[in-house]
Amino acid sequence: RKEALDMHSVEVDSPPHVKTAANLFKMITYNNKDRLLASIICAGWDEKKGGQVYSIPLGGSIVRQPFAIGGSGSTYIFGHCDASYKEGMDQKECEAFVSKAISHAMSRDGSSGGVIRMAIITKDGVERKYIPGDKLPFMKDD
Repeated sequence: RKEALDMHSVEVDSPPHVKTAANLFKMITYNNKDRLLASIICAGWDEKKGGQVYSIPLGGSIVRQPFAIGGSGSTYIFGHCDASYKEGMDQKECEAFVSKAISHAMSRDGSSGGVIRMAIITKDGVERKYIPGDKLPFMKDD
């Protein structure tokens, strides 16, 4: 919960680390494992470790990964992500990787939305991007 992270920030007199937020999600997930139906992806940037992505599956474990995917459309994009992800991508390459993966998932999964709402998290803050359905970069557009 945001309140818990805000309180932690006051106690330690600095913004919370990404792993602290991920651990909070882990505790929430584990304590509610009989009521939750989805895993969590927690990502962000902090001065200690830079950009980080944590996957928190239903059982309440925590796994740091280079990238994470989840949701009903994720089964359609494992191959794309494995083939297209490369270490050290710049921001523009990351945005293209993410938008292409989400577009492909949405094109195959009837339960996935029709637009992309992306949050780019850097040391400078959060930038939000919106890609409408008629501008999605589908795989066939390569």
